[in-house]
Amino acid sequence: MIRRSAGVLALLLLAACTGGADDGRAGPAATSAKDEQGVIIVASGRDVTGKNGVRQQLIDEWNARHRQSGFSARLVELPGSADEQRSQLLGALQSGSAAYDVVNLDVTWVPEFAAAGLIRPLPEKLVDDDVIPSVAQTAWWDGTVYAAPFNSDVGLLYYRHDYLKKARVRPAELGENTTWQDLRDIIDTLDSRLDDENDEGDENGGKGEKDAGDAKDGLNGQNGKGGGKNAKKTGYEKGWTTQLDAYEGRTVNAMEAFATAVPDLALVDEDGSYTGTVDGLTEGIAELRRRTDRPYTLKDAYESDEAASLGDFVEGRTAFLRHWPYVYPTLLRTFDDGQLRVAPLPGRAVLGGQNLAVTQGSQRARKATELIEFLTSRESERCLLDAGFAATRTSVYEKQVRCVTDRGRPSASPTSEGDDDQGRLSQKERDHYRRNILLPALERAVHRPRTPLYGAFTQTFMAELGPLFGSGRPTDEALARRLHAALGKALPR
Repeated sequence: MIRRSAGVLALLLLAACTGGADDGRAGPAATSAKDEQGVIIVASGRDVTGKNGVRQQLIDEWNARHRQSGFSARLVELPGSADEQRSQLLGALQSGSAAYDVVNLDVTWVPEFAAAGLIRPLPEKLVDDDVIPSVAQTAWWDGTVYAAPFNSDVGLLYYRHDYLKKARVRPAELGENTTWQDLRDIIDTLDSRLDDENDEGDENGGKGEKDAGDAKDGLNGQNGKGGGKNAKKTGYEKGWTTQLDAYEGRTVNAMEAFATAVPDLALVDEDGSYTGTVDGLTEGIAELRRRTDRPYTLKDAYESDEAASLGDFVEGRTAFLRHWPYVYPTLLRTFDDGQLRVAPLPGRAVLGGQNLAVTQGSQRARKATELIEFLTSRESERCLLDAGFAATRTSVYEKQVRCVTDRGRPSASPTSEGDDDQGRLSQKERDHYRRNILLPALERAVHRPRTPLYGAFTQTFMAELGPLFGSGRPTDEALARRLHAALGKALPR
């Protein structure tokens, strides 16, 4: 039985991968710190680990260690979505209207901020051999280190083990060798066997909805409607859900499909110029279409973000969910033992995360660099891992590294990133998840195109792929030709 309440569901539906509404702690008005010569201002998206979050804890620890130095650090949280935060940072650094010393950048922003001269080169020692190689690449641009990896991210596959067991699906455990075709086969079996069982139990549910695939309002008699013969006794409707709304989630899902279909596909060269081909784009679009076919995909996924897809999975509407590591604590608290499992995403998964950089205009660059070195140390990375983030250093997963601070765990938050790290798992289970699922997924993860014009790329990419999820969908090749032409304009060769 799923352990949830209206309150828990409300929190899930408010969850977001990055950013959120301004909570009043520190917005743009709090950034006029030019007269605070000893204060290092760190600008970041909202600390989603909640009140006394892990990022704030780490800064508090650094301040406690530097009381006699004449310097302290202060975290300034930027409101809004990730795109809005990017715009705020660009505007502030280009105009000099805010005295930020350290900025926490999405990994896709580093080339743009570096090429624009808004951030400084950093010592290469900050990206040593302990940093996961795929993650370390995000720190570089044009042969120079401009940012230090702070916390990483990668797509994972969450699934309802109890659904698979109920439908007598084998194997019940999924692993790194699982393919998307395997998932489609499992979903076909789930659809058949769960339908049969539900039909037997709901003959007297009323008229309900005739189309079980679109029976959201008629589900088990919800919203005043009868469940009918096609209502789902388990709540199950479709095989999987993900984030396909017209925002970065769509770009991420599409890039994962493209990278799986064409492993050597390069959409940009080392300078960030467009290098894609119609043939490569056609194969990628074909794979994305197969993954998001209506017989397998929850209808709401086409308009879902992280919060909505998480809520649908929690309600039991799908057996599979593509999401980020931060939702794992939430799901562990929500489901009973035996219901939930997590596995590597089939095929290729996209790398996410944030990196710390020193601004070009910082008057405290030396101390700001020291702060970054502390925040990205092995011990600090352990704190981030314990809070639910994906750490950037290999040793944190393989060795018994202790968190740098014992000031208490962050409080629960809408995303639950601040919850006790997989508290219901044994130490053996936590180690297995970290070492055998999360770390390998990070090591194999692929990058989104690295270009100073990433904003133009992602806007073009998600817009041109939109017809794939609507009615009257074009052929793969026709869509590929339009996408090829649009990307060629957005990313000049």
